[in-house]
Amino acid sequence: MRTEPRVLLDATAIPAERGGVGRYVDHLAAALDSAGAALSVVCQPRDAETFSQLAPHSRIVPAVEELGSRPARLAWEQTTLPRIARRLPVDLIHSPHYTMPLAASLPVVVTLHDATFFSDRGVHLGVKGRFFRGWTRTSVRRAAVCVVPSRATASEVAHYTGARTDDFVVAYHGVDTTTFHPPAPDVVAAARRACDLAPDEPFVAFLGTLEPRKNVPALVRAFIRACAGRPSPPALVLAGAQGWDDAVEPAVAAVPSHLRVRRPGHLPVELLPGLLGGATVVAYPSLGEGFGLPVLEAMACGAAVLTTRKLALPEVGGDAVAYSGTGAGDIAAALSDLLDDPQRRADLSAAAVERAQDFTWAASADAHREAYDRAARSDRHHQNRVDRPEERGETA
Repeated sequence: MRTEPRVLLDATAIPAERGGVGRYVDHLAAALDSAGAALSVVCQPRDAETFSQLAPHSRIVPAVEELGSRPARLAWEQTTLPRIARRLPVDLIHSPHYTMPLAASLPVVVTLHDATFFSDRGVHLGVKGRFFRGWTRTSVRRAAVCVVPSRATASEVAHYTGARTDDFVVAYHGVDTTTFHPPAPDVVAAARRACDLAPDEPFVAFLGTLEPRKNVPALVRAFIRACAGRPSPPALVLAGAQGWDDAVEPAVAAVPSHLRVRRPGHLPVELLPGLLGGATVVAYPSLGEGFGLPVLEAMACGAAVLTTRKLALPEVGGDAVAYSGTGAGDIAAALSDLLDDPQRRADLSAAAVERAQDFTWAASADAHREAYDRAARSDRHHQNRVDRPEERGETA
């Protein structure tokens, strides 16, 4: 009789302010727990209560120390994490953000979120690009199984590392429809207040970290062009963490004074449905995504979404979103068309809500369990299952 592998999920890499990767880990843990998976979660002390609520049937293991810097967390991952895994009744480790403990005595599953560190090196300059390229190659070589969030990512990683696409398990992200659904008027009103928008002011929304890959300067220039000559132009809301795109500030500074750009920064998740569902258009002109969770969340909120055909985005959007090129002129033309066509926006909204229902965290959890099964059987790691005493409440 086959026994399901017992998994230790390392959630220590996710930041306190949840972006796409943080929401992936949160929802995956909840879905695995709901499905009855044999799950333990090691996390930062600040997140222990959160994971206790997300995964109430799982073992939650808070790390002893706060791991606030990348070097500190990596050192912990290579030294302390393998010791925790040996002490707990687990059969494998899931490292959900590119890196993995090299000295682990158990099989390791690694999630590789995208291959843009290879395909778009110009937007991942310096140490960061080298770091993630190096770890991607290492994880492809050393992990028992690598999970990717799309077929496009599987193809790209295989291309740049020499692996086979069949070596990867594709696990699409899901969308939490209890949070992300067409918003009520009061939810939209709350998002408007957070973004300093007038009650009835139309707006174009972007959601994401302001990093070069998101192509925000081109969006700002496209916004200027699309609003030229409009008697009542919409505002542009750039929501998300500040990031490291030095071209954003000059682009925003060049916006004419009669146009409004709002930058509310990182917004709490409860405000996101109002932002996405309340926007006239959600614009996400990315240069490449391993999945594109903001696009899916906007679709679930009934947004008319404008994005690009780069990498995985068509796998998510299908025929339920509008597409453009990545240049400012292409984005401006597509944005103008949507602003001028309320029926087209309404059609996209209805199609988006319907398509978003195909992406569930339950299905994602099932795909991850397939990866865990494959890892437990992998020839890359010969590890006999040994029962260890349960140590619920142990700290790492």
